[in-house]
Amino acid sequence: MTGVVVRAARPADFPAVARLSVAAYEADGQLKEAPHYAETLADVASRAADGELLVAVDGPAGDVLGAVTFVLPGTPLAELSRPGEAEFRMLAVDPAAQGRGVGEALVRACVGRAEQLGCGAIVICARDISAPAHRLYTRLGFRRLPERDWRPLPHVELIAFRIELPAPTPA
Repeated sequence: MTGVVVRAARPADFPAVARLSVAAYEADGQLKEAPHYAETLADVASRAADGELLVAVDGPAGDVLGAVTFVLPGTPLAELSRPGEAEFRMLAVDPAAQGRGVGEALVRACVGRAEQLGCGAIVICARDISAPAHRLYTRLGFRRLPERDWRPLPHVELIAFRIELPAPTPA
């Protein structure tokens, strides 16, 4: 994870985020049954407007290696979160940068943001075919939440995960 910096995305990052998001989901086989989802992934401006778009870059001024969208319940991109929970969506790492800890850095940034906001937990759903994502979430302390698994399309199953966050300390 050396050299990876997570920061808020800037409009200049949007083309790279669109490219790497589609490439990552394509490489993982996630667009095979839902090719229309590529349009959602590529619409980075909407993601940034409807949530907090974070990017992982190679050093403070380096190339964009990955991205994730952090959201709260009741916002346009929230799918799984309930009151008191945060959620992250569309986690993607450029296929050329996978294995460098970029995904982990982005997940940890989302957990940190949820803690800053005083959330009690953070949730995520991942495709049933995304074994690397499942391993990452489990390794970081997320637990399966099978009662919130769901299918946005008949042939696309999303698996839910949740991690409890420490109670905020009074100021």
